Amino acid sequence: MALVSLVSAFDLSPVQDFCVVINNSAVFMNGKVCNDPKLAIVNDFFFSGLLTPQNASNLVGSKVTPVNVIQILGLNTLGISLARINFSPYGLNAPHTHPRATAVIVVLEGTLYVGFVTSNTDNRLFTKVLYPGDVFVFP
Repeated sequence: MALVSLVSAFDLSPVQDFCVVINNSAVFMNGKVCNDPKLAIVNDFFFSGLLTPQNASNLVGSKVTPVNVIQILGLNTLGISLARINFSPYGLNAPHTHPRATAVIVVLEGTLYVGFVTSNTDNRLFTKVLYPGDVFVFP
């Protein structure tokens, strides 16, 4: 008698190039309900709100301007988003997690001390001081 166990896991390939959200829809499977692709317009893939610095004079010294499916309907199901973060001197982006996601940061101005702690049992700390033009990946 033999016992065999096989485990396989993967993310299915997308069945469409894009899935523009129907603006008022609820969450459905891996995103929100898709609009008919023939009804997509260029502004479903556009956002213009990141040029202007935001006021980071608050308790934590930072202001996040998110760009996700709320701002760009065409991001639905793509698994990506982005944000502009403005920092006051000594400002903080509170520690947080991104399950099943990766973040990339690009410093445009000033210096920034960044880092992450691994989620395995080692709890290893990776930190670096970034300068304008530097890029850092948070796995």
